Amino acid sequence: MSHWVFLSVAIVAEVIGTSFLKSSEGFSKLLPSVIVVVAYVVAFYFLGLTLKTLPVGIAYAVWAGAGVALITLVGYLFFGQVLDAPAVVGILLIAAGVAVINLFSASVGNGDG
Repeated sequence: MSHWVFLSVAIVAEVIGTSFLKSSEGFSKLLPSVIVVVAYVVAFYFLGLTLKTLPVGIAYAVWAGAGVALITLVGYLFFGQVLDAPAVVGILLIAAGVAVINLFSASVGNGDG
């Protein structure tokens, strides 16, 4: 179960890093740039821990899907980015894919990947 905690930390750290990447204005602002680097180091460290027990394909699918959904939510809430209906449907499909992997895949948690 700790691999899911590690993966969650990795995803949240990656979303924080990506959010501050916009604020860093091309790494021209020091504090947001430092936050980006630290967040990505944390993200990849915890992704590495996750890969000790979770297959890389499953971990990356969950990482990517959850990351897309969360960063889209951050964009909407904090940057005023508007989503049209196709974008919302696409994000819901990504979330459904992550749910299918977690609920039904025999590959999750077997460490064979």
